[in-house]
Amino acid sequence: MSGLSINNISMRFDLPNGGSVQALKNVTLNLRPGELMSVLGPSGCGKTTLLNIVAGFLAPTEGKIELNGNHVTGPSAERGMVFQQGALFEWMSVRDNVGFGPRMKGANKAETREKVDHLLDVVGLGDFKEKAVYELSGGMQQRVALARCLANDPDVILMDEPLGALDALTREKMQSLVLKLWKETGKTIILITHSVEEALLLGERLLVMAPRPGRIHREYRLPFADLGVGQDLREVKKHPDYAKTREEILSMIWDMEEEIMGRSETAQ
Repeated sequence: MSGLSINNISMRFDLPNGGSVQALKNVTLNLRPGELMSVLGPSGCGKTTLLNIVAGFLAPTEGKIELNGNHVTGPSAERGMVFQQGALFEWMSVRDNVGFGPRMKGANKAETREKVDHLLDVVGLGDFKEKAVYELSGGMQQRVALARCLANDPDVILMDEPLGALDALTREKMQSLVLKLWKETGKTIILITHSVEEALLLGERLLVMAPRPGRIHREYRLPFADLGVGQDLREVKKHPDYAKTREEILSMIWDMEEEIMGRSETAQ
């Protein structure tokens, strides 16, 4: 079976005092190859925990992850991760950062160099190949992180708040780049975000998760990601359904936050 299957995933963290926290409960969903899914929800809903399980960084308490019919038991190059901070090697050049994965796999040097140079052109860093990472802005570093992920040719790209630390203008440019790369590469992408606007723009599928325990509260299938490919995202936001869906999701998450606050006050 092709695609990504998340089968009845639950995750419980045991605490030193003998208690436990149920981070996820019975999460099930399937992604076809090439789908772009954004995930949002209030703090503590298990978004990052779910992403780390898909990446193979965490083993779930119950359930399993399958990619193309194979059971996921740990990290693998078929699942690439882009973090909120680029997690780059600052002492290396941009080109060496992007080519790190293929070099570790023993790929042909000439082919790797050609591939890396192509990817850096794609993400708009063709003139910065020999620059050290510390010389780049935050937005440029995230472009390097995207190119480095793509250099490993993963089937699935996992993105954990990759644009959260960027200023508004740079973030909008990076959102457009993510959509461009999604369409051009055909990769399956799961993107975690706290921004409702970003989730709407970058998710042809959008999951809203509810907390305690983390679970899927609602799923949307949206037109905005397709509309945003090659178009000014500010124009996409003028779509008649955009504001309506945005307000609906904001109210949904606000109600969850209110419920969480109510629980906390009751516990005190």
